[in-house]
Amino acid sequence: MKLINIGFGNMVNAARIIAIVSPESAPVKRMIVEAKEKGMLIDATHGRKTRAVVVADSDHIILSYLQAEKLGERFNESDNAGEDTADV
Repeated sequence: MKLINIGFGNMVNAARIIAIVSPESAPVKRMIVEAKEKGMLIDATHGRKTRAVVVADSDHIILSYLQAEKLGERFNESDNAGEDTADV
């Protein structure tokens, strides 16, 4: 199981991530409100501005203060880590 640090030592299982998106668009803002109403919102921002929204396959919405691009890099690094050992 690969875990991705989403900030402040909070980790998410990389295999459960469907999307990492910016919170600026209206549809994403609606997703956040709906997740909060259903009790499926996880706020990992520690009171800081939300810069990325992680969508999990369990319908959980996770808020992070790290930018979506940075989380995407970390997600790709975790995918590539397993490929390096396969070539040896």
